Amino acid sequence: MPVKPAGSWTPLAVPPAPNLPNLGDTSREDLSPAMERKVGEEIMREFRGDRDYLDDAPLLEYMNTFGNALVAARPSVRGETSYDYFFFVVRDPQLNAFALPGGFIGVHSALLLAAQSEAELASVLSHEIGHVAQRHIARMLGQQRQDALLPLAAILLAALASRAGGDAAIGVFAAGQGLAIQRQLNFGRDAEREADRIGFQIMGEAGFDTTGMVAFFGRMQAASRSYSDLVPAYLQTHPLTTERIADIQARIREQPYKQRPDSLNFHLARARARVLQDESMQGLLNAQAYFKTQLELQSRFQLTAAHYGLAFVAIKQGKVAEAQAELDAANAALYKPAASNVFSSAGTQPPNSLLAAMALEVLLIPGQKPEVAEQAMKEADAARQKFPLSRGIAYQYAEAQIAAGKLEQATLYLRDQVQLYREEPALYDLLAKAYAGQGKMTLQHMALAESYVLQGATMAALDQLTIARKSTDATFYDQAVIDARERELQEKRRDQLKDQKS
Repeated sequence: MPVKPAGSWTPLAVPPAPNLPNLGDTSREDLSPAMERKVGEEIMREFRGDRDYLDDAPLLEYMNTFGNALVAARPSVRGETSYDYFFFVVRDPQLNAFALPGGFIGVHSALLLAAQSEAELASVLSHEIGHVAQRHIARMLGQQRQDALLPLAAILLAALASRAGGDAAIGVFAAGQGLAIQRQLNFGRDAEREADRIGFQIMGEAGFDTTGMVAFFGRMQAASRSYSDLVPAYLQTHPLTTERIADIQARIREQPYKQRPDSLNFHLARARARVLQDESMQGLLNAQAYFKTQLELQSRFQLTAAHYGLAFVAIKQGKVAEAQAELDAANAALYKPAASNVFSSAGTQPPNSLLAAMALEVLLIPGQKPEVAEQAMKEADAARQKFPLSRGIAYQYAEAQIAAGKLEQATLYLRDQVQLYREEPALYDLLAKAYAGQGKMTLQHMALAESYVLQGATMAALDQLTIARKSTDATFYDQAVIDARERELQEKRRDQLKDQKS
């Protein structure tokens, strides 16, 4: 189990001095754009292995569709290496968000639930995009060249420690480098102002109401005044001053007012996050009670999301009939007149991938009759044709094939998928499951090894390769592939150990 990752990267994302002087080649020597991406990928492997990383396909689909729409509004934020931004959610009761080097942006589940509109969520994500776009981490490292260079291992340590709280992260960082906390906070305020400016521009260009930024900051500031001992983590790691709010308000006055309605998927994603935030028995009951209160609302999208949330709770509880009834109610609230299912008798699909994915989730609840798995496979095939960009539905199609006993078909499909999407451990997990169903033990453990590699668990991957080699069905060709892969991973492990010692 990797170290539990922690709250916010932002205490580290700081420029070297006020007015953001040009660091020139110094910053590039310390952390080039390519190295930024590499460091970010290494940290993400730690995050993906943690139990609080919400590896939920519909939630990730929403976050990345929404986040990358903001990036597309201002393509220059991708930088000279054209970063692919990745947005994700971690289970945490503190209101916070953070930027990792290389275009990885995380949001705490509590913050997603606290955002009362998509404009407020856009303000947070745009701000974090601003940190990445302005290369605040590379700038901070450029300043460290004048003192003692910050080892990348210390960056990883501080990032993983920071979810314990902003002060803890700063403490780890400062202790490792002998830097004053106040100095880091001063740098942080400068970085926050610049990220505000970039974020404000992104929001405006993406068509969002820029007052959402002030509304979100103002509500958290009010919370900190009401509960002085419970300062929101976002304010600890993103120092908020009256000067910053005044600056944003001044910019708003220069902008024409824009009103953009929240999307249905915003409400559905928040419903999923509420259930995933606490999956204990009591947590599910609390979510259920919350959604029932939401049934009194008149908004079509909110009513749909309330039934959607109740369906998700029922899925977690394994209650097939209840889940289907709530999903039918969600469709009735959204589509009038409603079909008896998300999929009509004519097999047409709704114009919403999250609702289509939940229909498949209901069909894939374990313990149902074999013919249900056959139905799930047909519906999943139709859904993936309708929503070819939905990675969650792509997984569900493979799951349905396995559940229906179409193991060779599932294997062929998944082998194509892992060639197209090499960075998705879930695909290798499903491939391992398909191989296991066919009794192909060597290939099962080889697939599991690749899944562990993508999650940063190199030693666990090597263990899987050892098991694969000892399997009775290992061919000469399999042994040769295993030997070659073992050598690669052992070299990688040696490099990791060197980095830790340096």
